[in-house]
Amino acid sequence: MRLYYRDTAIWIALAVIIGLIVGVLDAVFGRVLLIITSFRTAHFFYLIPFLTIGGLITVFLYQRYGKVAGRGMGLIFNIGHHTDDVIPKRLIPLAMVATWLTHLFGGSAGREGVAIQIGATVANRIGDIAKVKNRHIMIMLGMAAGFSGLFQTPFAATLFAVEVLVAGVIYYSAILPTLVASVVAAQTSRFLGLSRISFSIVNLPKIDPLTIIKLLILGVIFGIVGFGFSWLLVKTKIKLATLLPNPYTRIIVGSIILSILFMTLGQGRYSGLGTNLILDVFQGGHIFAWDFILKLVLTILTLSLGFQGGEVTPLFAIGATLGMVLGALFGLPLTFVAALGYAAVFSSATNTFFAPILIGCELFGFSLLPYLFITISVSYAFNFNHSIYSAQSILKAKKTDH
Repeated sequence: MRLYYRDTAIWIALAVIIGLIVGVLDAVFGRVLLIITSFRTAHFFYLIPFLTIGGLITVFLYQRYGKVAGRGMGLIFNIGHHTDDVIPKRLIPLAMVATWLTHLFGGSAGREGVAIQIGATVANRIGDIAKVKNRHIMIMLGMAAGFSGLFQTPFAATLFAVEVLVAGVIYYSAILPTLVASVVAAQTSRFLGLSRISFSIVNLPKIDPLTIIKLLILGVIFGIVGFGFSWLLVKTKIKLATLLPNPYTRIIVGSIILSILFMTLGQGRYSGLGTNLILDVFQGGHIFAWDFILKLVLTILTLSLGFQGGEVTPLFAIGATLGMVLGALFGLPLTFVAALGYAAVFSSATNTFFAPILIGCELFGFSLLPYLFITISVSYAFNFNHSIYSAQSILKAKKTDH
């Protein structure tokens, strides 16, 4: 028992260190990204023609300097599964710069992939210094800190980290230190000026049999859309790599097509993170019925060509805009269904259950909990064990302590 408390104290101490470092890095990465996004929005037509240049620089950097770091999230998962040992420190500047380039020139991508890679790299390095053998726990601390520092949702980040490595398995023993790393990272990045988007959903329908039936159907739709995103992302990457095996040729041809699409489809409406769409949903802006489809397709193309970033924020935008459309069809409050979609599509695409529920609660209010639980229970079941994280291990119907 004494040994258990000693080990727990050590994990917590390491979690504090990781949270502080990752919180600072997330704040730098996130604030620069916000500046870049504002600049791109103001000068979109001057920057979008140079998307090819940004892509070529990205490919060059990863071809010239990336090496094993070019495996990105796959490498992070392999470290967590103990099939790799080293995450090069150069992964951090490479991922940050490449993502900034993607967003500067108008690519449709997220940011969480970079934040998680930053956190995992820092945590793994500290694990080397401290000679920690349980490297999967260190990776969880880093992933949680990276996610929380960027999105400022420490509870969701904690559950995300302990359930995402192996779908169907919860690493209960890692929850406390992971929560500490998440809280410290979130508070650090917030102190350094990084804020989060949150909205209060107060117009909630009564929970009755008809509402429950509607939530179950919504869960099916959100689940299939999340599955579709993850499945198409994997297939498109493989198909493009087969058709255009040279990464430079692939990025040139694809970027020219993307530039034309971004200019003609909404004039930059579908570029970047998708936070513009999220704000339109929850602040009374105009949403088109096809917004979620175009954001989905353009994000998949952007990432499949080799641009860097992430998938989560675009998934939030896809889920929210789809929810807005479905809310009108189902006769439910629009922003209520949008909040459900925000979390449920993320759940399906990442093959996680508890983290999306907490994301919904932290961003939209804990009064949404029963509705989220019902909807996400279905969306999680309808992802058919697919995930945007191709290196995620699958172990269904079994949750054990490790």
